[in-house]
Amino acid sequence: MPGVPAAPDMSSTQPRPVYVIGAGPGGLAVAAALRARGVRAVVVEKSDGVGASWRGHYARLHLHTTRRLSALPGLAIPRRFGRWVSRDDVVRYLEKYAEFHELELVTGVEVTRIERAPAAADAAAGAGDGGGDGGGAAAGEGPGWLLHASGGRVLAGRAVVVATGFNHTPRLPDWPGRDTYTGALAHASAYRDPKPYEGRDVLVVGAGNTGAEIAVDLAEGGAARVRLAVRTAPHIVRRSTAGWPAQRTGILVRRLPVRLVDRLGALTAKVSVPDLTAYGLPRPESGLYSRVRQGAIPVQDVGLIAAVRAGTVEPVAAVEAFDGAEVVLADGSRITPDAVVAATGYRRGLEGLIGHLDVLDERGRPLAHGRRTPAQAPGLYFTGFTNPISGMFREMALDAEKIAKALARRLGVRAEARRAAAHLPDTGLRPVDPPA
Repeated sequence: MPGVPAAPDMSSTQPRPVYVIGAGPGGLAVAAALRARGVRAVVVEKSDGVGASWRGHYARLHLHTTRRLSALPGLAIPRRFGRWVSRDDVVRYLEKYAEFHELELVTGVEVTRIERAPAAADAAAGAGDGGGDGGGAAAGEGPGWLLHASGGRVLAGRAVVVATGFNHTPRLPDWPGRDTYTGALAHASAYRDPKPYEGRDVLVVGAGNTGAEIAVDLAEGGAARVRLAVRTAPHIVRRSTAGWPAQRTGILVRRLPVRLVDRLGALTAKVSVPDLTAYGLPRPESGLYSRVRQGAIPVQDVGLIAAVRAGTVEPVAAVEAFDGAEVVLADGSRITPDAVVAATGYRRGLEGLIGHLDVLDERGRPLAHGRRTPAQAPGLYFTGFTNPISGMFREMALDAEKIAKALARRLGVRAEARRAAAHLPDTGLRPVDPPA
């Protein structure tokens, strides 16, 4: 576990901060790691507090990774939060994390576009921020970046870390006839608890972790009937077996050949997970790690197996279309649920922010992450845009240290040169006190 960050160097040799966009776990971790290395970081968050996406998740949600392996750099997650940390405790931890590390946090400001700063403008900005040794860009630093933000603000940063989140923009498929559906249709991002669905017939679309957990929540929370629409049968793993968490297995096998992990996964599934084919949920045809490489993380069992075997969650074919009150399934059958909850995933939502920089792949995901930056955009970093089998929080913590190390080297900040310093150039924003 990394130690508590040292006091940062806030001297006039840092005329502009590094801006971190997003005050979720990834953004906060990077800001803390940068601060520990003497690099000034300002976190800009469009909502009114840290962990906005976590605050909006359904109440039942817990981390599927263990408390010990989910801590961010410099602060352990309290033991009293238990092995599997709840949604509310994740938020409490993030609030405490920002406070503990004394992060510069600006809320209520949305960055809408990032672009390279013109070299001439950068030189002028550097000259105006102290001159001499403190003016201009450090060797190897490059021209820097301009951030266009709400309220007409234009912010100049030495570098930018984008940490706006993996689950950013809800994706709702444009099913034929969707607008004709007479029942209630909502994306899973709007689901909080089963109370509004008590006594109702509900179809959950999507058999990933979110869909599976919401289906179980509905079945346990009083829904009259719960069906789960499955397009591709998921791999299901036990969250923990004899005290050994699935996450640790993910860490151990992550660097192994895909075919080997696929074989090991198939053998483990036969021993630990019952065959649910008779219930409409067959074993997957493709290997576990092959699916992971395609972006499909295994479903951790938090009640789905028992619910399917008990008949309280009924797997059905994928949704093809809507027709008035009816939902048309891929096998040609029609059902008439009172409500549909679409656990159909999210888009990264980065196109408007950085789409013009040619740094995204065909699925809208960054071409680089962690300490690496796109060749055409040096000084632009990304974290939190992968969903690894080893655990997202763990990987964001590792990425934070790597990004901070790379940026400190790039900006010429040396540990021995840190000193408590007096002058903080004005960013044009006013940091707020992190929540207690």
